[in-house]
Amino acid sequence: MSIRTLPYGPTAVMFEVDDTDSAAVLADHLRNMRVAGVVEIVPAARTVLVECTLHARSHVVELVSTVDLDRGPVTEGALIEVPTIYDGPDLADVAAQAASSVAEVIELHAGAEYRAAFCGFAPGFVYLTGLPAALWRPRRAEPRPRVPAGSVAIGAEFTGVYPTASPGGWHLLGHTEEAMWDATRERPSFIVPGDRVRFVPVRP
Repeated sequence: MSIRTLPYGPTAVMFEVDDTDSAAVLADHLRNMRVAGVVEIVPAARTVLVECTLHARSHVVELVSTVDLDRGPVTEGALIEVPTIYDGPDLADVAAQAASSVAEVIELHAGAEYRAAFCGFAPGFVYLTGLPAALWRPRRAEPRPRVPAGSVAIGAEFTGVYPTASPGGWHLLGHTEEAMWDATRERPSFIVPGDRVRFVPVRP
């Protein structure tokens, strides 16, 4: 696994890796290094942006050169359970495309343990890796103009939960009553990068 260093202004540095899992692992290593002068660590699909003081920048680059991405995450993230009602409008279509039954799709999705890789799109929206390959689907050809808050969805190799009502092009498998984002909580985002996540089927 390679790590490429890219300039990013006077007080930040960006590291580019091969895939999303590598970006999550690198971000985890950086958090655990607790380097003085590092202000923020922001993982994305294939990059990790580190905002830091000018003095700390060269030290961060040096430390990253020693990271072995094949070692996996340094820490075991908190396990977050998301109670999920599997009643999504795209369940039947996803099942048909996977040559499976609706029950099998639910079992596949709920049977996996996911890792929160990075945030994006909206506050509280977290991209979760670990989706079984049988459920990987490209985005819908026509995005919905409004996806309800709490919708549990899949798109490409990711799964996630829409924190607020918004347009969206992912396939909807169900919904949760848990609030994914609440600015009044000590931890506003229900899920944060590094967490482990499981979807727990519940009845309506």
